[in-house]
Amino acid sequence: MKKILITGAVGQIGSELTTALRERYGQKNVVASDIRMPSDFNPRNDGPFEFLDCLDPHHITRAMQIYEFDTIYHLAAILSAVGEAKPNQAWQVNMNGLYNMLEAARQYHCALFVPSSIGAFGIDTPKDGTPQDTIQRPDTMYGVTKVAGELLCDYYHKRFGLDTRGVRFPGLISYETEPGGGTTDYAVEIYYEALKHKKYTCYLGADTRLDMMYMPDAVKGMIDLMEADPDKLIHRNAFNVTAMNFTPAQAAEEIKKHIPEFEIEYKVDPVRQEIADSWPNYLDDSAARKEWGWSPSYNLETMTADMLEKLSDRVEKPKEPKTR
Repeated sequence: MKKILITGAVGQIGSELTTALRERYGQKNVVASDIRMPSDFNPRNDGPFEFLDCLDPHHITRAMQIYEFDTIYHLAAILSAVGEAKPNQAWQVNMNGLYNMLEAARQYHCALFVPSSIGAFGIDTPKDGTPQDTIQRPDTMYGVTKVAGELLCDYYHKRFGLDTRGVRFPGLISYETEPGGGTTDYAVEIYYEALKHKKYTCYLGADTRLDMMYMPDAVKGMIDLMEADPDKLIHRNAFNVTAMNFTPAQAAEEIKKHIPEFEIEYKVDPVRQEIADSWPNYLDDSAARKEWGWSPSYNLETMTADMLEKLSDRVEKPKEPKTR
């Protein structure tokens, strides 16, 4: 039976991945870790949780020795918009933290999953049908750390035989956790605001086209890749993956099918718009489909219906004014 460590488990991806892995491998065999405690954590009912700072090798060594992990999902990272505001912190967490986890995986013989991102591409990358192997010259600190991280994982595989695997995620959409500082966060915020206020002010332009993915597909993809036959993996790290492709205007139109009175307006944030404009319009994910059977289940239509249904019971809607 596997023994799995998840870093950054309180974040958007980690919270849902933890649940899925515990359902698959058993609650006690999946240890969630983060530098902050989950707000709803119940030590009696929930699985094991460890305070773990990936910048502190002593934290990591202690956890590795206690639990004897064989698999690590390293999700702790600073996202794109926050990374531009705090570039030094982004470098520290995204690079030094990754190095520490790679060293731990090497010393304790663990397989290691590390997510990359469409942020690893830049303005010189082909924007339509972005190939699996292409030029990567990002101009954000987040993107720089992602490219460097991809190369570092490749190095550890080739130099030490470490079983490193990863994907380049597009924007991720989830009803479980609120946005955490990414450029594509509008695609989550828009659903919350549609239900709360029937109105949303978007910080990206109406025609900004980006790849997106619903979180259930992202979680399934991570698990599928880590369970894939290693002999069939040519690329191993940083597989292009995508599920759907749309603009803010298209997302708004889909929401209007469920909430006809919904309105969207635009107040462009120059920083996040510049980041989004440097990313691909859509990725070619044929390598992932061929090498480990990647196949998403959700598109914009089915994801929108599910998001609004799931969020409708969670979002506190404004009270109607009393009438005499």
